[in-house]
Amino acid sequence: MRKFKFWRLSVGWQILIGLIVGVILGVIFSDNQAFIKLASNVGSTFISLISMVVLPIVISSLIVGIANMGDLHKLGRIGVKTLIYFEILSTIAFIVGIVIANVTDFGSMVDLSKLTKADISTYVKTAEHTHSSIVDVLMSIVPSNIFDALGSGHMLPVVFFSALFGLGLASIGEQGKVVIDFLNAVAATMFKITGWVMHVAPFGVAGLIGQTVAQLGLETLKPLSLFIVMAYITMIFFIFVVLGVTSRLFGFKITEQIAVVKEEIILSFTTASSEVTLPKLIEKSEKLGVSPSISSFVIPTGYTFNLDGSAIYQGLASIFIAQAYGIHLNFSQQLTLLLVLMMTSKGMAGTPGASFVVLLASVGTVGIPTAGIALIAGIDRIVDMARTVVNVIGNVTATLVMAKSENEFDQATHDAYVASVKAKN
Repeated sequence: MRKFKFWRLSVGWQILIGLIVGVILGVIFSDNQAFIKLASNVGSTFISLISMVVLPIVISSLIVGIANMGDLHKLGRIGVKTLIYFEILSTIAFIVGIVIANVTDFGSMVDLSKLTKADISTYVKTAEHTHSSIVDVLMSIVPSNIFDALGSGHMLPVVFFSALFGLGLASIGEQGKVVIDFLNAVAATMFKITGWVMHVAPFGVAGLIGQTVAQLGLETLKPLSLFIVMAYITMIFFIFVVLGVTSRLFGFKITEQIAVVKEEIILSFTTASSEVTLPKLIEKSEKLGVSPSISSFVIPTGYTFNLDGSAIYQGLASIFIAQAYGIHLNFSQQLTLLLVLMMTSKGMAGTPGASFVVLLASVGTVGIPTAGIALIAGIDRIVDMARTVVNVIGNVTATLVMAKSENEFDQATHDAYVASVKAKN
């Protein structure tokens, strides 16, 4: 009889086992500082390993994709179309969050006296020193020093430089072929390394979720369980209704997208980081029939501009806090809040703790106490897990939609890959 090996399980099952083990360890070692530190270190190491390969993959894939596209007008058209799509979906996400918070009115059921305020001083400092103007965001796209942009991990300047470099390669013709071949090899190497790194994903997931459970404790979740439930239900609604309808309009099925990226969904949920899924999303998008030039442009850009889960959270949290304080916001005030959130969310994108920073920069404009944000800070990690999943699925949908609209999509490749995934399940 052949001996069973753990590594024969699919990555998705391994990560799921890591999640369960992490929860159990978190419960056993609740509030144990030594365990929390160890688990945090294990989780942080895994995140660092993934972050290590993200930028090389984005740079090499995007430069090659743009070089093969070789058309400045086409790149401009795709860029404008992509940003318009992102803005429409993000606005819908904000509206969905605000409307559901109003309909459920869960905030009015919360007893403020039973809630413990978490320390949000770090977010306050970030909000004070972060520019929220859309002009500032646009100005930050052009890097004065590409190496500084790479070192800081800012995605938009890297995307801008890579797009220009790709166009430059295309313009010099045969001379650029050696560079394109080199970058193709770099991308292939980075994807190979990503596969190796994924072998330690179960341990990283166990560490991250174990740390969260050990720090929070299950008891602290009870007072704000209404907000957690509301957030999860809203995000599930957005995935299957809003993204589902969007997918159907372009001839796709949201259930097939979820089946294809289920491992990335589990990984993003357990780590609460969408960045860890970026390499695999680019790879799988191409297997779904999307051209490399589209996938390597839309997905990295979406990680800044297409954060639907974060938009839902900000809409929900703003109204929830107002309800908890007994503040009634009329239609004009909520419309003002929506417009402010839309602007500040673009300015804060890519900032650590961006969703909290956006709330701090926005809620005060309609009279909601910024101190109220501290009330939900303790459960942010739990909600962050769900909103990260929405961000990931939203970017998969966006990539397919953009590819289909630009005739950069191969239906036969898509159908064959989906069929192979279904056969494995």
